[in-house]
Amino acid sequence: MSSGPVWLAAGADGGCEITLHVQPGASKSELAGLHGDALKLRISARPVEGAANAAVLEFLAGWLAVPKRDLKLLRGDKSRRKTVWAPIPPEQVPNGR
Repeated sequence: MSSGPVWLAAGADGGCEITLHVQPGASKSELAGLHGDALKLRISARPVEGAANAAVLEFLAGWLAVPKRDLKLLRGDKSRRKTVWAPIPPEQVPNGR
């Protein structure tokens, strides 16, 4: 998918990989445009004991309309830069605005 957003790539098993730059501890959880080649996501949860990672998956589940249990954090468990696999093809991912 060469003409799609830079933060979105085809993934394994017909899914997609979403590259995120996460800002934990924000006043509210929301998409916030681009941060380099990643989709910026502000999360209200603090990065304590996996709370921010859980909040990222919860937010993405609602945004993508998929069950949270179907999302997988591939990279970035302890980093602001994360890659998440979702079980939907890239063309079904909403625009990141």
